[in-house]
Amino acid sequence: MKSSHLNIVADENIPSLQALLGHLGTIRTLPGRSMTSADLVEADVLLVRSITRVDRALLDGTPVRFVGTATIGMDHVDQTYLCDQGIAFSSAPGCNADAVVEFVLTVLYSLAAEQGFVLRDKTVGIIGVGNVGSRLQRRLERLGIKLLLNDPPRAAEEGESFVSLDRLLDEADILCLHTPLVTAGPHPTQHLLGAVQLKRLRPGAILLNAGRGAAIDGAALLQVAQQRPDLTLVLDVWEHEPAIDPALVPLVRMGSPHIAGYSLDGKIRGTYMLYQALCRHLGLPSPAPLQDYLPRASVAQVDAGPGLTALELMRLLYDPYRDDRALRATLGLPQAERGAAFDRLRKEYPVRREFDTLTVTGRLEPALAEELAALGFRVKLS
Repeated sequence: MKSSHLNIVADENIPSLQALLGHLGTIRTLPGRSMTSADLVEADVLLVRSITRVDRALLDGTPVRFVGTATIGMDHVDQTYLCDQGIAFSSAPGCNADAVVEFVLTVLYSLAAEQGFVLRDKTVGIIGVGNVGSRLQRRLERLGIKLLLNDPPRAAEEGESFVSLDRLLDEADILCLHTPLVTAGPHPTQHLLGAVQLKRLRPGAILLNAGRGAAIDGAALLQVAQQRPDLTLVLDVWEHEPAIDPALVPLVRMGSPHIAGYSLDGKIRGTYMLYQALCRHLGLPSPAPLQDYLPRASVAQVDAGPGLTALELMRLLYDPYRDDRALRATLGLPQAERGAAFDRLRKEYPVRREFDTLTVTGRLEPALAEELAALGFRVKLS
C-alpha cells in the first residue's frame, strides 16, 4: 500500500479524522451501519466503529489493505478473514475505558444520592476485568469500596483474586458488566446473565451493563424486571440495538444509547491510536503527542466553595439523566423510526470531557480532596 496518497473510508462518527489523517490522503465518511462493499471499491484504508460488521461480505473484491476500529471491542471484525487476506488490522484498546469508568461512577453516585445510600457501604461486583473493568477496579479500590471480581479467562491464569459468577450474584449489591461479546470457546459471554442468574440477584441490587448488550438475555431481563421492582437497572447497551425493546425501557432506571465511552477525549484517543498504527504500518514517523490534538475543556478549573460535593463536579461534566430523557423521548416515535433515532443520539452526542480535564482548586477538606483525586479529578490545594 503506497503512503503517498491514500483513499480512506471512515465511519462518520470518528472524530478528528482530518486533523490527524488528512495529510495522508482523501477521507470519505459514511454512516457506519449502512456501509457496503460498493463504498470501498477504491478504498485503501477502512476505519470503523462497533456498528460496522467487517468480514468477507464487506471486503471481498475491494483494495482495502488496512482496517482499524476506533473501539475497544473487536467482536464486529472477522480477524481470521483479515489475516488470511493479508489485511493489516488495529483496534484501539483502552481508548475510551476511562470514559466508561466515569460514566459508571457518575451513575452510581447519582443513584446513591437518589436512593439515599452510601457507596462505601456497598459491595460492588465487576464482571469482566479487562481494559474497563480493571480501571473501574482501581478507582473503586482507591475509594475504599469492597469489590468482587469475576473474569474466568484471567482467573484461569491468575487464580485467587477472582470469584465465581454465582458468588458474585449472591453477594454483590451492585453489579457492573464490562465483558466483550464472546459467542464460542470455553468462556462465552453471550447471555451470560439469563433467567437463572438474574433471579439470584440480591434484594435491592443494582445491575449496570456498559459492556455488550447481548451479555444479558433481554427477554429474561424483561421478565425478571416485571417480577422484581426492587431491582435497579441501568442499561447503556441493549440486546438487538438499535432496535431496543420498548417494553424494557420503562423498567430501567437509567437508559442511554450506547454512549458510556463517548467522551471527546476517548473518541479522539481512539482516532489517534489508529493513526499511530497506520503510521507504523506505512513506515512513517510517529505522530505528535495526543495532547496536541485535544482541545482545551470549556470548563477547565473550578474554585471549590463550602459544601462542594463530588457529585456536583461529576454532573458539571456529565449528566446521565439527560441521556436517559433523550432515549425515552424516542419511544414516542413510530417503531420504524426508533432505530434511526437511537443512532442519531449517538451521532449528535454533545461534547463530554473526562474528569482529568477539570482542575479543582481552593480550600478543600482533606477527605474530599482525597475522594476527588481517587475519582480522577486534578486537585490543587491552596
